[in-house]
Amino acid sequence: MPEILRITKMEQVGTYSLKVTFNDGTTKQVNLRPLLWGEVFEPLRDPDRFSEVYLDEKMGTVAWPNGADLAPEALYELEDEQALA
Repeated sequence: MPEILRITKMEQVGTYSLKVTFNDGTTKQVNLRPLLWGEVFEPLRDPDRFSEVYLDEKMGTVAWPNGADLAPEALYELEDEQALA
C-alpha cells in the first residue's frame, strides 16, 4: 500500500455502491450503505442525495456537496462486492 492512500477513479454503480480505484492499483466495488449513519451521512440514505457523490481529486477521496466525505482507508477496508458475488 502506498504511504498515503488515495482514490484516483470513482463511478457510482448502484444505489449505494461505488466502483473505486486506489493509487496502489486496487479496484473495488463497495457498498457504502453500512457507513451512512451519523448527522452528516444520514441524509445520504436518500438515493438522490447519495448520487451527488463526486471524486475530490485534491483530497483523494469521495465526497458530497453537504460536506460529507469518506477516508480512502475506510473504503479500502470494505469487502469487494464483486468478490462476494
